[in-house]
Amino acid sequence: MDDEVRETEHQVGAGMLCVFGRQLKLLRERAGMDRARLGALSGYSASTIASFEQGRRIPPPKFIDQADDVLGAGGVLAASKEEVARAHYPAFFRDAATLEAEAAVLHVYATQAVPGLLQTEEYARAVFAMWRPQLGDEVIERRLAARLARQDVFDRRPAPHLCFVIEAAVLLRPLGGETVRRGQLEQLLLIEGRRNVEIQVMPLSCQEHAGLAGPFTLMEMKDGRRIAYAEVQGDSRVHTERQKVRELERTYGSLRAQAHTPAESRELTENLLGDG
Repeated sequence: MDDEVRETEHQVGAGMLCVFGRQLKLLRERAGMDRARLGALSGYSASTIASFEQGRRIPPPKFIDQADDVLGAGGVLAASKEEVARAHYPAFFRDAATLEAEAAVLHVYATQAVPGLLQTEEYARAVFAMWRPQLGDEVIERRLAARLARQDVFDRRPAPHLCFVIEAAVLLRPLGGETVRRGQLEQLLLIEGRRNVEIQVMPLSCQEHAGLAGPFTLMEMKDGRRIAYAEVQGDSRVHTERQKVRELERTYGSLRAQAHTPAESRELTENLLGDG
């Protein structure tokens, strides 16, 4: 793995993980428990417990709850769950990931790849493998796990409303190979069948296009706040100022009007599968 990339990825979330790890170790030692015993009580090996304490691995929420209970931490460890979970994500996406998980409405416009919320495991792995500068295997696995975990949004209750506008070129681009592409198209059809999900495809033949400035996501929170997120080349920004959000909302409305309807988009996706 490239040393510069290793250093960068280690720094992403490392601070929070190291703080959590030190707390875990102190609480374990205060309880007079070795790593093997804590591992036996929580279902992990002693080496995994060591990785958690040293900040080398991200502990899952279930372990944090178990450790908090077993070690008598009184909620100290459990209170860190949200911040520890954020360490899964690259720094530029952490704030957006937190907002996404709480949004009541999500509107996504995608131009280069299938949106992360819709990606299959194979497609997501291929996307991360193509990242430049290259990502190490551990980083890819961590980001892959985080991306797939985001898809829990589909099972939330009450269910959020999710709308996607995807450029047709994205569906034609065989990232990861033709087998991966076909699996991704099948995934789109499966998810599109949910009542709270709408997927529209922007045709290549469109002579007017409102989205030439690039991809973005709109979020409406449960309390009514409207937020926008834009990202390019690893640089990102969460917009809360009303004027900017309103501009992107108008752009998204135009994109939906210019794109195929959900029914037409489904037919197009089915045809692409049939052509294969």
